[in-house]
Amino acid sequence: MEGQATIHINAAPEVVWALVTDVTRMGEWSPETTAAEWVDGATGPAVGAKFRGTNKVWFYKWSTTPVITACESNRLFAFDAGGTIWTYSFTESDGGTSVTESFRVESRLDIVYTIAQRRGALIKGMQKTLERLKAAAESQP
Repeated sequence: MEGQATIHINAAPEVVWALVTDVTRMGEWSPETTAAEWVDGATGPAVGAKFRGTNKVWFYKWSTTPVITACESNRLFAFDAGGTIWTYSFTESDGGTSVTESFRVESRLDIVYTIAQRRGALIKGMQKTLERLKAAAESQP
């Protein structure tokens, strides 16, 4: 299963990149991620760095320890959250940045990932995340 959402942000790629790769801020715009922190000595984005993400949907709470799998400044940021690969790609366009957030399930996960409603909820959540990211990036001085 996979899905994606894209938005255009009126901010330079380095501004948007800095916001997304500061995973400690993801709880500010994600409707599902409530908090994140760097772990195992990591202090910022780099391939192999880990962070702990805390999530909540309805009454269900869980956490994961994703590992960063791609980290190309101002272009690409990806991490593996236990068999689900989350990717952010950044493209300079129209004086700003087009950002695509996507996910791809690569392992056999809980049945929740095979339910069509869950896929739709994830896509709606990505769009909400990108809208909030846009507001944050465009409010930067």
